[in-house]
Amino acid sequence: MSLEGVPPGFVVAVAAVVGAVLGSFLNVCILRWGAEPKESVVRPPSHCPRCGRGLAWYENVPIVSWLVLRGRCRGCREPISVQYPLIEAAVAIVWGGMFWWFGPGLTALAGAIFCTILLGIAMTDVRAYIIPDEFSLGGLVLGMLLAIAHGWDSFVVAAVGALVGFGLLYLVAVAGTWFFKQEAMGGGDIKMMAMVGTFVGWKGVLLAVFLGALLGSLIFVPLTLVGSKRLVPFGVFLALGAAAAYLVGPEILEWYGRFVTAG
Repeated sequence: MSLEGVPPGFVVAVAAVVGAVLGSFLNVCILRWGAEPKESVVRPPSHCPRCGRGLAWYENVPIVSWLVLRGRCRGCREPISVQYPLIEAAVAIVWGGMFWWFGPGLTALAGAIFCTILLGIAMTDVRAYIIPDEFSLGGLVLGMLLAIAHGWDSFVVAAVGALVGFGLLYLVAVAGTWFFKQEAMGGGDIKMMAMVGTFVGWKGVLLAVFLGALLGSLIFVPLTLVGSKRLVPFGVFLALGAAAAYLVGPEILEWYGRFVTAG
């Protein structure tokens, strides 16, 4: 379907609304896939996590319902976590921002889906120190399908990216375990980077890992120096690095190529 003649602002606004709705569902995924034991995202329907009261449709309107209810359950009057509207707003910004940045098309759609998955991974890793397969393996399948929609060349790039992402993190995990004599990296990070590879290709994987390691070092070193024992999961930094690789990866790699050539 052609969007010729449709105002760009309208497209961005519609994308943002879609993002807010998906953000509401992402909240469910974060909370239920990160639970122990893992819960279904279908059953039971949306309910208050404190009193178990089921929510009416008008209590599930993204962002608006939380504001109208003033952040409290209508039943038990207990506070509703601010995570709900923040995630919904964040995904709305991601979707609107992608269609503004890239314009209508598969690139914007892929970026919106990719960054939504990355946000889910980061939040679940922070909350529960796990990266659910539903995000990583499900995202891998979506990444491959989107690559197929782009054409054969994109499919090959995605497939190679997935292999490099998995293989690189697997080798890092094996080397780290041998060096430190304990598990150095979880399997969730490895599967996550296979998914990342389908969206950004093998060069993007290398950039994402580098940026993730750089950001991680900037955070971990100061925390270690002050004696903090609570460390941010590495998946969070990989997610940030992967998002940067998708948005500005080609520009960073081009700049680096010119820098090396000039040197």
